[in-house]
Amino acid sequence: MSFRLSQRDKDIIAFINQFRAVDRDSLVDLFFKQLKSPVNACNSVMVRLYRLELIERTQQYSPTVYLPVDAKIKKNSQKILHFLSILDVYKQMCTYSVPKNVIVEDKPTGRKGGIEPDLFCIFKGSPFWIEIQRNQYSEQKMQAKINLYEEFFFSDEWKALHWQPEERSPIFPSVILITPVRYAINSDHIRIIQVASIHELMKQYRSPNKQHIEVKPTPKSSSGRIKINLN
Repeated sequence: MSFRLSQRDKDIIAFINQFRAVDRDSLVDLFFKQLKSPVNACNSVMVRLYRLELIERTQQYSPTVYLPVDAKIKKNSQKILHFLSILDVYKQMCTYSVPKNVIVEDKPTGRKGGIEPDLFCIFKGSPFWIEIQRNQYSEQKMQAKINLYEEFFFSDEWKALHWQPEERSPIFPSVILITPVRYAINSDHIRIIQVASIHELMKQYRSPNKQHIEVKPTPKSSSGRIKINLN
């Protein structure tokens, strides 16, 4: 069977492959919002791509959630909610500025047992690793997670990551914890930001009274200096 895909078709398929699980309404917002009947247009396109077996879908959720055609996720898996949470954070960012160099479930150490942030991106010119905490954990477990980031910081391996600027000193990303709970965690080496959402992050950084944001400073060094520019 021969068929021709539009650039939008290709972009949608690539986006689903990247984020692993994407709900219909998110696709409407990201790809069809400018059309006269965005929901109908989205439904029509997604039915066509599904029938062409270029995407998979699950109707365990409403609206429908779309998956990569080779997805290793069961259609009733709780993992889908995890990926939708990552997508929601990305969409919040897009309301301010489209993130660059997006990596879902980043594994920068390349080995098991290292840091595994839910999302990496460069947002408004600054690199971030984002941890999305849908459940409440003990402070000991959260501190252990931060300790892994510190281990990576001292390894210097992060200086060779592909997204590092070529003409400037390497930058160690700030770590954003998206959580409704504030944990008593600390680090003298990496910057930690705890917020309930990206909207809260932007509100606090744009507020004249910025000291309320929970940020740990990083030591002043050319290799470890962190740039945050959310204005």
